[in-house]
Amino acid sequence: MEGTTRAFSALPTKSAEDENKASSPPVTHPVTTRDSQQPPAHFSASSSSGEPKLCGYLQKQGGPLRGWKRRWFTCEEKRNQLFYYRTPQDLRPLGRVDLGAATFTYPLKAEAGTFHIKTPERTFILKAVTQELMHYWLQQLQVRRWQHRQIASCCDSTNNTADCADDFLPLLKTPVGLVGEEAASVAPQRTPLANMSIKHPFIEIQNSVHSLRKRSSQEWTHSVFYVQDPALDQVDSAANVGQTVQDRRRHPLLDRKKNCETVQMSSDQMSRLQQDKEILMEEVKAQKELVWLLHKALEAAQLEKGTCADFVAAEDEQERLEPPHRRRQTADLLSRLEEAKMAAEATRRSLAERDLQVSQLQEQMNMLIEKANAKQEVILKLSNQVAACTCNPLRSADSIRQLQQHVENLKDDIEAYKTQNKFLNSEIYQLTKLWRKSSGQERSLMVKCAHLEARDCQAESRYLGGLQKLQENRSLDPDQRQTIQKMIEDALKEETKDVPPNTNSDHDKYGFKIIPDYEVEDVRLLAKIQALEMRSQNLMHEESRERPLLSRWAQYLGGRLDDDLRTSPELKGLLRAGVPFEYRQRIWRWVVRARTKSIRERHPCLYQEFCDKSRTCPHPVSRQIQMDLHRTLTNNQNFSSPSSPTHQQLQRILLAFSWQNPSIGYCQGLNRLAAIALLVLQNEEDAFWCLVSVVDTIMPQDYYTKNLVASQADQHVFKDILLEKLPRLAAHFELHGIDVSLVTFNWFLVVFVESLPSDILLPLWDAFLYEGTKVIFRYALALFKYKEDDILKIDDSTDIYQYLRFFTTTVSDGRKLMAIAFGDMNPFPGRLLRNRRAYHLERLLAELQELEEQQRSFQALSTKRKDQELDNMASEDDEELS
Repeated sequence: MEGTTRAFSALPTKSAEDENKASSPPVTHPVTTRDSQQPPAHFSASSSSGEPKLCGYLQKQGGPLRGWKRRWFTCEEKRNQLFYYRTPQDLRPLGRVDLGAATFTYPLKAEAGTFHIKTPERTFILKAVTQELMHYWLQQLQVRRWQHRQIASCCDSTNNTADCADDFLPLLKTPVGLVGEEAASVAPQRTPLANMSIKHPFIEIQNSVHSLRKRSSQEWTHSVFYVQDPALDQVDSAANVGQTVQDRRRHPLLDRKKNCETVQMSSDQMSRLQQDKEILMEEVKAQKELVWLLHKALEAAQLEKGTCADFVAAEDEQERLEPPHRRRQTADLLSRLEEAKMAAEATRRSLAERDLQVSQLQEQMNMLIEKANAKQEVILKLSNQVAACTCNPLRSADSIRQLQQHVENLKDDIEAYKTQNKFLNSEIYQLTKLWRKSSGQERSLMVKCAHLEARDCQAESRYLGGLQKLQENRSLDPDQRQTIQKMIEDALKEETKDVPPNTNSDHDKYGFKIIPDYEVEDVRLLAKIQALEMRSQNLMHEESRERPLLSRWAQYLGGRLDDDLRTSPELKGLLRAGVPFEYRQRIWRWVVRARTKSIRERHPCLYQEFCDKSRTCPHPVSRQIQMDLHRTLTNNQNFSSPSSPTHQQLQRILLAFSWQNPSIGYCQGLNRLAAIALLVLQNEEDAFWCLVSVVDTIMPQDYYTKNLVASQADQHVFKDILLEKLPRLAAHFELHGIDVSLVTFNWFLVVFVESLPSDILLPLWDAFLYEGTKVIFRYALALFKYKEDDILKIDDSTDIYQYLRFFTTTVSDGRKLMAIAFGDMNPFPGRLLRNRRAYHLERLLAELQELEEQQRSFQALSTKRKDQELDNMASEDDEELS
């Protein structure tokens, strides 16, 4: 088959006669082992390992006409590049191919020996003299690419040997005279115009001058393997050349038979259609006859009516009898005439049908005659062919040999495809090993970089801590104290610009800043120390914490669907430990749907209805919502831009909630609750239902109403629990007159949003959505327990308030905080929490009622006083008038 490349190196040796008869005979060359190659002395760039240097002539496709140009190729192992020259004696190369990122392949439908080297920049189309030489070049390029990668990765020689042994294809022998230094002595074909490089005229001139000098001096001071780095131009990429395959001719006998069957099928179909037509014509005829009979009956009735009228009108009996007799005869004759016409019409129709049948029979007879003639012709042709074959046996032998040759060509194609498949599998296998090795090295370097950065943060934290202790030392002289103060200022001026190695920015997966900003000037040193400790903690323990947690969740969920999840102690423990990023969206959606199942079943399209209502009818709180949008999660990059689509989504959610719960409408703090739900759930409707579940099912009633009475009750409950769990800290607050509710009120109202780092806030929300408000009390107590010693060291009320403003963002060990919240704070019964909440709520409602009564009485008194003043003013006017 023309245009098909065959793997001749993989086929068994055929006889000389078969090779001469093949349409594309393979070109064979004697081969020898690698050890028999002895490089010349003047090739100083030969490999030090004793193997012959990979170099030789290849055809390169290029130029505007996409023609083949003979070029000298040599492989530089140290640089892992393939350079090509016009001749082996040239000083500067015409171009180079980077083998580090190259892949190799060869098309089967191209010319024999053609293969491609594909790099990210371009594709080089090369052609070897033989198919065997092409396989040798491809295999050697693969081996050198792998060896260079192993050397770059600092691997020992044993690993190199093992990797080479894993290749799919066995190593081929070096073709003698076609590869290596001996190939340079082969005289090239005299085609100067075809091999001229139009793209590199300057390099061409330099090489020509250098070649002339070497010819005159007969000295070889430079080798072809001495390679410089010239400015190389790229050659246009080449397109694969395909060849078409000739169509087979159909046998005339098969065509005749097929045509006859088609004609037979069409005649049967015509006969069926003709029968249907006749049936329909008969039905129409019957209907016409029925109409005609009815018409005749009507005429007879009218005639009978006229006869009766004439009979009654006649004067004598003779006149009465003669006209009816004549009329009857006339009617009889008319009926006979009609019958004769009908008979003549039926005869004409039958005659026409017979003529049609005769014509059809005539057509069928003509068709049968044509079939018989065609069969006769086919028989004659076959007879002539048989006679010719019997008379000329050599011609039949040639046709048999042609068929055999065609079969051999198909076998060659199969072997070529097999060889190409093996080569491509080897290429994919080696590239996969390189990629896996690079990925492993990159991962190990990232972990190492994270540990180094964590140690650097720890060292800087210790350094700043030492400076702080020296600053607090009262025994230092003024000069030393001034020096320490200057060192502290220099350390605070340096901003931490390094980014954790496992992230691409200073924000986490949900868009929160990893290291928060601090605005308190008096405690900047302490804030930076806390930030460095938090960053070091995250870098050192992130992988060790996430991997076991992820495996536990994967084992628990397994193949379970969302409908299969049920409340259980195991799920409660997992949620307290935190949900990994991969499962958090699914778990939150399940918890929210479980809490809002009843209302969602009654109103499945409730959110869309409220969104439509918001567009048509503006809500009174829409202006306040619009003002609070730009104050929502200012430390999150998803809400940093006023034109961000998350602002529009958040606005629709809050407006829909204001229609859903008119008793609340909108309260400052709901925007943060909806924003955190939107970041995790990534869906407007799910975030809306999450906000509904928090306000309506988790938080107590009247928590977000105008008077915030339930929120105030929780602050009194928290003060009682703080006095029981942390008595020293409560006494310290009381001593300095600190009202802790000024800080904790916002914690409870927005569930710590914008008060805790995201890696602590989200696990807190995992447990909060499942267990309820007692999680807020646990974490609030745990925060004060976590920083109890630091707070007790501060003796000024102003400094305490300033420290309480930002200390939650400096908590670095989330595991420790979680252990304090769910371990050290036990026992924490929910019944006690509910009883105390009911007690303080009743007391606050009584105080609120008393305050309202006082306001009403004061308002009534004020109104009475104003009336008296108006009366007094009126009486004075009367006196003036009198």
